[in-house]
Amino acid sequence: MCGIAGYVSIKPSSDSEAVLKRMTDAIAHRGPDDAGFYHDSNAHLGHRRLSIIDLAAGHQPMANETRSQWIVYNGEIFNHASIRPRLEQAGHRYESHCDTETIIHAYEEFGPASIDLFRGMFAYVIWDRDKRRLFCVRDRLGIKPFYYFWNGRTFAFASEIKALLMHPEISADLEETVLPEYLAFGYVSEERTLFRGIRRLMPGYHLTLDLNADSPAPVIEQYWDVPVAVPNNGLSESRFIAEMRRRLEETVNMRLMSDVPLGMFLSGGVDSSAIAALTRKLTNGPVKTFSVGYAEKQYSELGYAAQVAKAIGTEHHEIEVGIDDFFNQLPRLIYHEDEPIAWPSSVSLYFVSKLAAKEVKVVLTGEGSDELFGGYERYRWNLINSRAAGIYGLIPGPLRRFISGQLQTSSLLKASMRRKLRHTFIGRDASVESLFLDNFYCAFSRGEQNALLGSDPEAIYGNYLRYWNARKESSLLSRMLYADQKTYLVELLMKQDQMSMACSIESRVPLLDHTLVEFSTTIPDSLKIHGKTQKYIFKRAVEDLLPHDIIYRKKMGFPTPIRSWLLGKRAEPLYAALRDRRGFLASIVDKDALESLIGHHLSGQEDATDRLWRLLNLQLWGDLFLTGRRDRWWDGVMSSPLEPVPASL
Repeated sequence: MCGIAGYVSIKPSSDSEAVLKRMTDAIAHRGPDDAGFYHDSNAHLGHRRLSIIDLAAGHQPMANETRSQWIVYNGEIFNHASIRPRLEQAGHRYESHCDTETIIHAYEEFGPASIDLFRGMFAYVIWDRDKRRLFCVRDRLGIKPFYYFWNGRTFAFASEIKALLMHPEISADLEETVLPEYLAFGYVSEERTLFRGIRRLMPGYHLTLDLNADSPAPVIEQYWDVPVAVPNNGLSESRFIAEMRRRLEETVNMRLMSDVPLGMFLSGGVDSSAIAALTRKLTNGPVKTFSVGYAEKQYSELGYAAQVAKAIGTEHHEIEVGIDDFFNQLPRLIYHEDEPIAWPSSVSLYFVSKLAAKEVKVVLTGEGSDELFGGYERYRWNLINSRAAGIYGLIPGPLRRFISGQLQTSSLLKASMRRKLRHTFIGRDASVESLFLDNFYCAFSRGEQNALLGSDPEAIYGNYLRYWNARKESSLLSRMLYADQKTYLVELLMKQDQMSMACSIESRVPLLDHTLVEFSTTIPDSLKIHGKTQKYIFKRAVEDLLPHDIIYRKKMGFPTPIRSWLLGKRAEPLYAALRDRRGFLASIVDKDALESLIGHHLSGQEDATDRLWRLLNLQLWGDLFLTGRRDRWWDGVMSSPLEPVPASL
């Protein structure tokens, strides 16, 4: 796990050493153990190293035997040792035991097709000095980040956006067109970012820039995608469960590769608990586990994590986070993430990463199971709603409109019941936008978006629907899983990477080995959601490893007490931050609409927690990166003095 940054220019650039150092210094937290640089007339490659494998010989940038090709790389290739003999037989000479060297020799031998050999998480850049060609890759699922900038003269790349902003040709400007999707979903799920001109290389894609071409420009191609779901109905349930267990053990065992101490994030849910139990089974020494929770017990899973740790016999560590810890750290974590933080659990993840960093350099985590095997409640409810909507649609339209009106005003139903029914097929139309996205993802409704910004539906839903519509022939569950794997999961993985790397530790996600993902598409829907049991096949495969009440307890989903915090007296600085008329929000959001939203939330008329969270993050992000007011928030929202507002404002 490391950080990479660099750039290539069509014409030789000046001050390249100082520029590259500024870029790599900006991500020094990703690699505190070592730094390295490569320069020639066109290319400037930088690397910050967190030493995990072959601690003595893994310095980067690394070259091939003739020193004509150079690589900077972030990640791990877990099967590199099994690839090495084939490359040595082809005549390649190794000078280390690093997976980095396997990547560059494989590229020499097979070109872009070499990616097909690798199982792991990776983002890397190879510069061919003689051909003046740059080759960039991001792993299949998006576990490792890769950002880039191109203006026709200079191509710059980095593991984090903040490194790109250190280049003199790149400025921090707002990409306003992606704001509607951010306000709805909490993140942007396409190539563009909130910074104009800065893009992300999407998972499963590679990029080539040939400076010898007549008109040099990045050429981006997809090399892998999640296969179309084709359930293998010829395999029995017991055979599926046995194969699932075999693959789980294989992928966890591969990710135990390390020359430094390794641990496990443990939430007490079935995913992380199963991986911890398998790690305990597959290793001889003690296993260290780490958990985070809150004083507000209804939001804390510390008790479940402790129960699992005791049951499987790990060396357990835990930390409790309060409102001041949480919001005083938030601005710096937004800086680490480069964009507004989608979910409050990212902050919790940082604190548990900080705890783990005292003991280990590598952690395993449980991300991915929900998106592969149908773990979120929204999947099951959308299946129910969609089936019922088909029948409900047979009722004449006037009668349906009458029923819908009664949900708004009828005194025959309690307000709580009317609110619940408005989230079902009775209160919504049958479109995916209404029944699924507005219901389970979008914080701001289309009407609220128009009041705040003014936005069209395509800007809100377009990216998600692109993936949804790409699998029209698949089952409803398969479409939901695929679209989430291409959008929601990618953001989760970015959170996992940035929060752990902020603490200089590497996080590995065994459940997202691409061969396990491919296997998941062959599993029938009935073995993913089986009656009321979600992730049925996963749970059956680990029943002998964990207590029954851990495997089958209700999913909590890494909750935080932010809703109760926002209703408490201690939240005054947060509302002051939102209302700050010198802040970034004042330039893009209607003041009266914002005030109305805050008032409705504080009066209990509606729960606006998700919307206020997104606006607060946007306010802090804009001030950190765009308005030059970083110092206003750097020491924390709770500790920032409330500024008087000038009369002119």
